[in-house]
Amino acid sequence: MAGKGKYKDSLCLPKTDFPMRGGLAKREPEFLARWKQDNLDQHIRDARKDAPTYILHDGPPYANNSIHYGHILNKVLKDIIVKYKTMSGFRSPYVPGWDTHGLPIELQVAKQLGKKKRDLTDLEFRHACRDYALKYVDIQRNEFIRLGIFAEWDHPYLTLNANYEAAIVKALAEFARGGYLYRGKKPVYWCPSCATALAEAEIEYADHTSPSIYVRFPLATDVDLAKLNPALSQDGATLALVIWTTTPWTIPANLAIVLHRDFAYVAVPTPSGEYWLLAKELASSVLAAADLEVPESEWLTIDKTGLASLEGARYHHPLIDTPRGDNDFKLWFADYVTLEAGTGLVHTAPGHGADDYRTGVAHGLEPYAPIDQYGRFTNDVADSCKAWEGKKTAIANPLITEALAESGHLLNPVGDSVRHSYPHCWRCKKPVLFRATEQWFVSIDHAELRQRALAEIEKTEWIPSWGKNRIHGMIANRPDWVLSRQRLWGVPIPAFYCVKCETVHADADLMAHVAEIFAERGSDAWYELSVKELLPEGFSCSQCSSTEFRTERAIVDVWFESGVSWMAMAARSKDFANIDLYLEGSDQHRGWFHSSLLIGTVVANHAPYKSVITHGFVLDEFGKKYSKSAIAAAQAAGKKIKYVPPEDIINKFGADLLRMWVTSVEYRNDMPYSDAVVSGLTDWFRKLRNTIRFMLGNLSDFDPNLHTRENAEFTELDRYALARLDDLCARIRAAYERFEFHLVHRNLVDYVTTELSAFYLHVLKDRLYSDAQGSPRRRAAQVVLYEISRSLAILAAPSLCFTAEDIWQYLPNKDDTPSSVHLAMMPEGKPMATDAPLTKTFEVLLGYRERVLAELEPFRADKHRSEDAQVTITTNPSDHDILLANHEFLPDLFIVSSVVLGSPTSADAEPSVTISEASGERCHRCWRYYTHMSTTNDELCVRCGEAVELNLNENEVTTNNNDGGNS
Repeated sequence: MAGKGKYKDSLCLPKTDFPMRGGLAKREPEFLARWKQDNLDQHIRDARKDAPTYILHDGPPYANNSIHYGHILNKVLKDIIVKYKTMSGFRSPYVPGWDTHGLPIELQVAKQLGKKKRDLTDLEFRHACRDYALKYVDIQRNEFIRLGIFAEWDHPYLTLNANYEAAIVKALAEFARGGYLYRGKKPVYWCPSCATALAEAEIEYADHTSPSIYVRFPLATDVDLAKLNPALSQDGATLALVIWTTTPWTIPANLAIVLHRDFAYVAVPTPSGEYWLLAKELASSVLAAADLEVPESEWLTIDKTGLASLEGARYHHPLIDTPRGDNDFKLWFADYVTLEAGTGLVHTAPGHGADDYRTGVAHGLEPYAPIDQYGRFTNDVADSCKAWEGKKTAIANPLITEALAESGHLLNPVGDSVRHSYPHCWRCKKPVLFRATEQWFVSIDHAELRQRALAEIEKTEWIPSWGKNRIHGMIANRPDWVLSRQRLWGVPIPAFYCVKCETVHADADLMAHVAEIFAERGSDAWYELSVKELLPEGFSCSQCSSTEFRTERAIVDVWFESGVSWMAMAARSKDFANIDLYLEGSDQHRGWFHSSLLIGTVVANHAPYKSVITHGFVLDEFGKKYSKSAIAAAQAAGKKIKYVPPEDIINKFGADLLRMWVTSVEYRNDMPYSDAVVSGLTDWFRKLRNTIRFMLGNLSDFDPNLHTRENAEFTELDRYALARLDDLCARIRAAYERFEFHLVHRNLVDYVTTELSAFYLHVLKDRLYSDAQGSPRRRAAQVVLYEISRSLAILAAPSLCFTAEDIWQYLPNKDDTPSSVHLAMMPEGKPMATDAPLTKTFEVLLGYRERVLAELEPFRADKHRSEDAQVTITTNPSDHDILLANHEFLPDLFIVSSVVLGSPTSADAEPSVTISEASGERCHRCWRYYTHMSTTNDELCVRCGEAVELNLNENEVTTNNNDGGNS
C-alpha cells in the first residue's frame, strides 16, 4: 500500500495524535468532570425547554447495597431511551428515584446494630434506618453517574422525603374516600422470620421438603350411612373422612373438611372394619401410601344424592374433643377441591388458608389461628394441644405427626415427606405461613376496581406483548391487597383507635389532616408527636364521644409506597402528569407495574403509564442468576465460575463496555453475561475505535465550513457511501423508536465492519493518500468521512455516550456544531430504495468485487500485491454496460493497477475473471503500474507527480507512516 519508500513524506497520511486507540477508562472520568463543569444537563434542558415532552418515569431501586449487573442493565436501558428522545427533539427530564423504606433496609440495620437495637427507641431505630438508606442513595447515585447516566441527580425522589410520605397518605385517603380500604381478620402470607405480613408481590416460590401425612377423621355415628350405599347399613359399619396435608401444624386449627359434590367418591373397607371415604380417582394412591391392598371390586360407590346428605355432618377431630363453635368439625362442599393430589377431601383451617377462610365465612367459622408472629403456638391452642404451646411450627410438625400416629389416626408411616414448590419470603428466603391476623386491606372488587384495572391494561402498550397477558392474569386472580406491615421503617397507616370502645377511625378527612403534618415534618411525626397533636382539634370518637385514642402501629406496604411515585412526581412537576413509559424487570408485573396500576385506577381513574417495557434477568453461562451470592453458591456446588464486580470491568475497560453489553443483548429475554461475552465485545469495541480513529486522522486538514455536501464533487462511490449512510441512519432511528437496541448495535457492527472497514475505507485509501491534498476528489472523500464520523457519533451517543463524546471532541469544528454530542440532533436518515439506479449499479459492482477478490487470493499468496495485478473481466451485456460506465473507477474498487473488459458474451453466460501481472512501470508513490508516467519525474505516475509538486510546495503534509490500523 502507499506510504512506504522515499515518497512517503509527500503522501497525505492520516494524523494519529487522537486518543481513540485506548485509555477510555481513564478518559471517561474526565468527560464526567467536563460535563459537570459545563453544566451539560442544564444546557440540554435549556435547549429543549419549548419541546414536547417524553417522560420515562424511573422505578425506584432499593437503597440497600451497591449496584449490580441488574441495576446496570436497567439504568442504561432507561438512559439510552432518554438520550435518544432528547436528541430526537423531545424534552425528556429524567428524575431518578429510590425506595428507601421497608424490610430490606430494616433487616440490614437490625443486623448491623445487633444487641444495641434493644436499647433504641422506635424513633431512634428509624433514624438509623434513614441514615443507612441515605448512605446507599449516595453510593448508588455515584455509581450510576459513573455509568454516564444523565439525570437530575441533585433532585431525586426518595420515598423517605416528607413530600413523598405526604403523597402516600393522600393516596391512602383516596382509597378510604372511595370505600376500598377496610380492616379485617383473614389469612395472609406471614413471614415468621421477619415477623410481618407479606403481599403476593413479596412471595417467591422455591422447592421445599414438607411432611406428607394422611389422617382419618371418624364420622359421627348418627349419620345414616345407608344413604351413601346400602352395603354400609350393616351392623357396626363406621366411616372415616381421610385428608392429606403437608402442614401437620395446622391440624390443631382444623374446623371443617370440604368435599366436591360433583366428584365420584368411594368407601374403601379396611382390616379394622372401618371404611375410608375417598375420591375414587385418588383412592389407589392413598392405599399405597397406607401400605394397604384392597381390590377395587370391594370398593363401595357413594351415591351422589347420599353424598349431598352429608352436608353439615359432624366428625370427630383426632386431637380435640370439644369444638370452639357450633359449626366446628363439620363436613361442607366447595368447588376449589381438586383431584391433583391428596384424597379428594380437604382439611380446612379457616385461619390458615385463603380457600379455607372463604369456607369459614360461608359457614360461620372463626378464622382461628393459634400461632403468634414468630410462628409459635399460643396459649389459645386447645387444651389437648397445650404440649405444643410456645413451639414453632417446624418443631411441632413431627410432634403432631407422632401424636396422630399414637392415637391411631395417622394412616401412613411417620417421616413420609414430599418435595414441592412452596412460598418463601422474598427477603429472608425462608418458608412463610398462612396466618389470620388483623390487617388493613384494599378490596379489589369494590367499585369494580378489578375490572377497571383490567380495562386499563388493554389500553396500555406492553413491550414485549406477552406482558399484557401476564399482568392481566395477576390482576384477574389476585385476592384483596393486604396493605399493613408489622414493621417500623416506613410510613404509618394513619388510623386511630378509641381507647374506650376500640372503634377505629381512618376516614379520608382524618388521613388528609395527617398528610399535611407529614408534608411538614415527615412520618417521624407519628412517633414524635402526641396523639392529641396528630388529631384535628376537638376530635372525638364517633361512637362514644371519647377523646382518648391510640395510634395504629403498622406501616403501609412498600409496594403501595412505590406505586404512589407517579402521584408524588405529578405533584412536584406538571411534566409528570402524563407519563409515557415505565421500564423495569419482568418481576414488576406483580410489583411496581401492578401497584402503580391499582393506585392510578383508584386515584386518577386511569393507569399512570401509556407504555410498559420489561427486561429479563442477567444470567451466568450456566443459565443461573449472575450475582455475587448466586455465583458463590455455584462455586460451592463445584462449578468453575467467578463473579466479576462491575467496577472491575469499568476500571479496566471503561463504562462504555458495559453500556455496549446492554445495547448488544436482546434485553426483553433473560441474557447471558460471562468473560466470553466481554471478550467478544472488547474486540468489536477496538475495531470501532480504530475505524473512527482512521477517519478522524484523515480529516486533520479538513474544514467542514468550506467543504460540504452541497459543493463537493462526489464520485459514484461517494454518492453510494452517503446513500448507505442515510439508510443506516434511518434503520437505526427505526430501531431506537421500537426500543430494539440490539438492532442498533447489530447495524453499527455490520456497517463499521462490512461497509466501512472492508469496503469503503479500504477502497478510499488510495485517493486519500495519493491524490493532491486539496484535490476535488480527496475533498469529496473527506466530506463523506466527516458525515460518516459525525453521524456515527450521534447515532452511538445514546448507548456509547463516552465514545461518542470522544469522537465529537476530535471532529473538525463546524460553526453550528454543539459543544457536546449530547446536544446534537439525530440525523433523519432516508431508506435506500432497492430499485434505485445507484443501488442496482452497486449491486453489480460489489458482486464483481467479490469475484475479483476471491481470484486475487492465490495471486497474493504467490507474494504479489493486489496493485501488481491486471484484471480481465468478461460478462453478459447488461453487466458489461454497468462495468463499462464505471470503468475508470474499477481499479480503485478492486485495488489493482488496471481492469480490462472483454467483449460481452451471451445473456446467460457465466462471467469470467482472469488475474495477470500488470504491464507498464510501477509508480514509486502509489505502487500501481502505468503505461504513461509523469513528465517531471519518471518514478511517478502522472497523478502522483502532480500531487507531489502541489503537496511539497504547500508544505501541508503529515509525516507519519501509521495508517490508522486499517491496512
